[in-house]
Formats: sequence, C-alpha cells, structure tokens
Amino acid sequence: MIDEIDRALLHALYIDGRAPFSRVGSVLGVSTQTVARRFRRLAAEASLRVVGLAEPGHAGRTQWLLRLGAGPHTAQDLARALARRPDTSWVRLASGGTEILAVVQTPADDGHTLLLHDLPRTNGITALSAHCLLHVYRGGPTGWRGREVVLTEDQVRLLRPGGEAPVTARPLTDADLPLLEALGRDGRASQAELAAATGWSPATVARRLAELQASGALYFDVDLDDTVLGATAQALLWMSVAPARLDEVAHTLAGHPELAFVAATTGPTNLLAQALCPDPAALHAYLTRRLGALDGIRSLESAPVLRTVKAAGPLGPAPARVRRGPPGPPTPPPP
Repeated sequence: MIDEIDRALLHALYIDGRAPFSRVGSVLGVSTQTVARRFRRLAAEASLRVVGLAEPGHAGRTQWLLRLGAGPHTAQDLARALARRPDTSWVRLASGGTEILAVVQTPADDGHTLLLHDLPRTNGITALSAHCLLHVYRGGPTGWRGREVVLTEDQVRLLRPGGEAPVTARPLTDADLPLLEALGRDGRASQAELAAATGWSPATVARRLAELQASGALYFDVDLDDTVLGATAQALLWMSVAPARLDEVAHTLAGHPELAFVAATTGPTNLLAQALCPDPAALHAYLTRRLGALDGIRSLESAPVLRTVKAAGPLGPAPARVRRGPPGPPTPPPP
C-alpha cells in the first residue's frame, strides 16, 4: 500500500516531526514537492499527522490505563465519548468490541475525577479496572521500531535535530499551555501560527520550542494507521512477571521490534505491552516462540485490538478510507 519513499518519509518524521520538507527531500534524494505530496496523501488516507506532546513527568501528570467492559450496543458510543476528552489518549476497542481501553492522564497531586467520579456514573459499564503506569520502557518518545526500518545511519544523523541543550531548562508552566494545545493539534504548525496561538513573538516561540525539546519536556509523535505498514494483527498483552525479574524482562521486551509499547503497571499483572504483527499467525509465533522463551513471565493474557478510536493526539476529523492500491502521484511569554 505504500512504497519505500513513503516509509522513508515516515521514518524521517519519527526522527524529527518538524523537519522541513526541503531537508527531508534533500536527505531522501527527492524533491520538496514530492515529500509534501506524499505527506498530504498519507494524511488523507492513513490518518498521518505529527503531534507535539508534553512528557507526563515534566507536566506533573500520572498516566493510568483504564479497562472497561461494556455491552456491544454501548461500547462504541462510550469509546467515542472517552476519545473526546482532552485527558485521554490511545482509546481502543478490543476483545470482540466489548472491551474499551484508554490511557488517562491525571494531575499527580490531585483527585482523579474521571477515575473516581465520571466513569462510575456512566451507564453501560459492566466492568472497570484502573492500572497506574509506573514506568514506560517503550512508548512515547521511544515508539514502535517498525517505523525505523528504512533510513541509513548517515541519513538519520542528517535528520536528527541539532543544537545543544540550554544551560537551564525552565519547567512547564501555565504560560506554555497555548503552545502545547497548538502543537497537540498540529505538531508541524509554523512558528507564525504558533506565535498567533500564544501571543509570543516567533523568536520566543523558537527559543521555547528548543528549550522544551532539549529538556525532554516536549516530544513529537507520529499518529498513523499502522495497518499501512502491514501491522494488521494488534494485541495488548498483560503479563505477570516475577518482581525480581521485572526490570530485566521489560528491558528485553522493549528491544523486540514487534512491540510498540512496554510499561510496568499496578494490578494483578505487572507488565503491559502492545504487539503489532503482520497477521494472526505471526502474532501466534511471537507469543509462543519469543515470549514463551523468556524466563520470568509467569502468566500472559492477550486481547486483540479491533479499532483505535483515538491515538496520541487530540481527536480530529474522521479519517478518509485507506485506498487498497498503489500510491498516487495573548498569553504572556515565559520570562
């Protein structure tokens, strides 16, 4: 469904989501117009977009994974309602469409409104569990390695953002919220657009972007329908690992190219992963041959993902259907 130029573009965006198309084209050996055209087509047909996100720890937020059971007639409506919330991401329908999974970010020092108040009052929920994400081994700034399969080391070096880290990195404040909201909608928004959204000068925007990225408080993710990369069998895996082996096993899993997400959690299981495989047979082979060979994993539960209702960024317009054919041609500034 996509060719090597498309894959190289996706790899380039993963390295630097804000890289100018001219620089991407120069590194890939194609014209700026070709890069722009491919980006627009993937955006229209495969939900491609770049989003800028605050790293939860820097933003003073805790991440929770919610598992909700619902009747087949209410699950989709409930999933869409969760997706519309600004504090959710990665809302998925799984297990035949009767299970909803969502990541929720809550203030680390505040009560959890969604967990303790909103959800218990929602009709149609038949089961609910919440699992705090204690440590993320793969995910967020370190996404799925299946997108990193095209460019050479020299090309990666040319695309990697340059510049040295600032001597001091001021923490995120309320003054940064308009900037983060604008980047959440479009991580490739121009500095002029970001200046209009924040009320800052373009120079202030550029300086603050560089500072936040260098400090790790801000990173750029790539939302994409991963089926265009051949990942048609997706599953969430809940594992129970001997506590003394948890860190070792998690680091090992974080290196598996089949996994896009690995995190230690609270709950009856203590390790969560997301697998992306070409088909059910490949998923079965991964579970039985690679995971099955790891010492320390005492039990495994899997749930196939049927549909992703919301990815990393805020919910946007409904994507166009992917074609199954060859590709076509004033807030005050921070001190």
